Amino acid sequence: MTALSKNPGTTIIPVLRYRDAPAAIDWLCSVFSFVKHLVVLHEDGSVVHAQLSFGSGMVMLSSVSKPESTFGRLMTQTIYVLVTDVDAVYAKAQAVGAKIATAIRNEDYGGRGFSCYDLEGHLWSFGSYDPW
Repeated sequence: MTALSKNPGTTIIPVLRYRDAPAAIDWLCSVFSFVKHLVVLHEDGSVVHAQLSFGSGMVMLSSVSKPESTFGRLMTQTIYVLVTDVDAVYAKAQAVGAKIATAIRNEDYGGRGFSCYDLEGHLWSFGSYDPW
């Protein structure tokens, strides 16, 4: 843990925005086994803020708001998720019709992985390569 880190666990948490965040939360939980940690809703049912956990990792997400905030217009994203059984995650992604960006393969630098798009086009990479 560095002097700048407040948590000896996960220190980098990707943040995503979705046009239909409630559907994205359900999809991420059912397809990739994320767990709802916290979900805060607007009165209209859109998501103000959500936290989904995966092992010791987490992603945060919210609904796209109108009008767009300055921060919202700047956001781009991609995520790498370290998993123990890449082939099982790949099979599940294929079974639900996820658009595969890169087929599962063994990487030259170690590990095995693949990339796919979720239901709103965010790129997700899953693999067994552990950079730590």
